[in-house]
Amino acid sequence: MPRKEKIREMFDGIATDYDRLNHIMSLDIDKTWRRRALKRIFNAEAGRPMEILDIACGTGDFSIAIAREMLRRNVAGGSRELTGHVTGVDLSEGMLEVMRKKLDAEGLNDIISCETGDCENLRFSGDCFDRVTVAFGVRNFENRGKGLKEILRVLKPGGRLIILELSVPSNAFFRWLFNLYFLNILPVIGGKVSGDKAAYKYLPASVLNFPGKKEFTGTLKECGFINVTHKAFTLGVCRMYTGEKPSTQP
Repeated sequence: MPRKEKIREMFDGIATDYDRLNHIMSLDIDKTWRRRALKRIFNAEAGRPMEILDIACGTGDFSIAIAREMLRRNVAGGSRELTGHVTGVDLSEGMLEVMRKKLDAEGLNDIISCETGDCENLRFSGDCFDRVTVAFGVRNFENRGKGLKEILRVLKPGGRLIILELSVPSNAFFRWLFNLYFLNILPVIGGKVSGDKAAYKYLPASVLNFPGKKEFTGTLKECGFINVTHKAFTLGVCRMYTGEKPSTQP
């Protein structure tokens, strides 16, 4: 079975327990990381209509956070009408089922839509999104380069990509603690709660196998992004990468 299909099946299997485990295991710090990323998505652009694509949206936490901030800035900018839209895309229909229930509960269906899709073959035309976000999903791309180039294609000229991803801390002591927790404790807790210990062995392994900051920022530049930046959060447990599509293509 192709790796992509295994990823889809794995997330389908843990979808109903994913949110609870995610927040417990991160001690809710992941919410802080998302709030910091929102600043890079919007900057000072209060109220400007924006089309945003959230790739690997999962159960929708980041899509919802983006939409809430969009609505808040619309009000701050004096807009009384709904402006902008968030489109969530994910491989796992199981994760999207959870997301749709959240959207119904919060009344956000007018500003957020979600659909199954593959980041390497997006159905959207070129130059149509102001922002593309990927929160804790880029490490699951089967062909990372192809996925990043596809993101570049659908971004508008001058549009921005914002990526949040888990990583291994640079400090040796915190790296030891990180490895102890991720490789020994997380699979046990995750396995007991979700019933799928293999999934919670894969997740930390995917973090350990993800490229370091220099290699990944280099990959972003090779794929055509400019003004590439990197910022570490919580001693390097999470990293934010940003890049922009050139205003004029060569």
